[in-house]
Amino acid sequence: MERPRYRAAIVGTGGIANRHAQSLAELGDRAELVAVAELDPDRAAAFAERHSVPAVYGGAEALFANERLDLVHVCTPPKAHAPLAIAAMRAGVPALVEKPTALSLSEMDELAKVQEATGTPVLTVFQHRYGAAAVRLRRLLRAGALGRPLLAVCETLWYRDDDYFAAPWRGSWDAEGGGPTMGHGIHQFDLLLSVLGPWAEVRAAAGRLSRPTDTEDVSMALARFANGSLATVVNSVVSPRETSRLRFDFEHATVEVEHLYGYTDEHWRFTPAPGHGHLAELWAADAAAPPSGHRLQIEAILDAFEAGTEAGVSLADARRTLEFAAATYASAFRGRPVAAGEIAGDDPFARGMDGGAVPWAQSRKEAIA
Repeated sequence: MERPRYRAAIVGTGGIANRHAQSLAELGDRAELVAVAELDPDRAAAFAERHSVPAVYGGAEALFANERLDLVHVCTPPKAHAPLAIAAMRAGVPALVEKPTALSLSEMDELAKVQEATGTPVLTVFQHRYGAAAVRLRRLLRAGALGRPLLAVCETLWYRDDDYFAAPWRGSWDAEGGGPTMGHGIHQFDLLLSVLGPWAEVRAAAGRLSRPTDTEDVSMALARFANGSLATVVNSVVSPRETSRLRFDFEHATVEVEHLYGYTDEHWRFTPAPGHGHLAELWAADAAAPPSGHRLQIEAILDAFEAGTEAGVSLADARRTLEFAAATYASAFRGRPVAAGEIAGDDPFARGMDGGAVPWAQSRKEAIA
């Protein structure tokens, strides 16, 4: 039976949109990029020419009114993510949204209401879940081969200079939602959560140590998980030697990955515990496996569409990751542990990641006064 060819569109033509367009092209006859929507006509035209996109629109409203779409990729700055996802759902088009899905838990809950009313899903780009090694790790863990998870370390140590924050939406609570906790490290700790499962409590610290931002440039969290395991999570944009690192210590093996913006099986290391050397055969790294990236997630989404199953990363799954970010901020700024499910209702940290409690913002106000 011939596979359907899915019609896709992209909203927003910033740097990450090129990754989406390239990934769609790599899928060959499975997908076709039929349109792009962008407020800046010159950028839209240049993007359309670069990726051979036949139709260009000045905004999402015109896009949804004129195109029959199977999937829309939301690649705008973060503040527009939730409104565009809502517009897509109301147009009956599944949306694949770049991280973060929304700027707050309240926005996530609004998305969930619209999703329930329309029956149209919102999916979030967490592409590192889809690399071959991460899939293998979760499979071995579910099968019980690794024993219980005990300890994990998650580090996103990146470097962004002052010029990076010249874009008006970067480094602001209102437009970006947060600093490296929301915009950089979220990919790594989402992968952490996909392996360790539900978290129970977070104790955190955050600071604006160097960069000209309203948000933090470093955060650190100690997390306890429902299964009893413990993890440290570090998110930084002030680290000259950049790396992304995850280490999991299970009863029967240590599993590690160190990469930067995407991994292959070669970036992973598997170390059996004494007496469990046979587990190395189960790991069986695949040197031919493609790198983690957008293409693998988009391919998995199309597979789910064809099979009639739930595509990932679902809104409920993405909310758990965003709640971890909110808890990191709430714990850091309130100076106490935050339990899973605690941030709800009218809690200021449900309405915005800063919670109206950023200590350096208060210092600035006092200095001006």
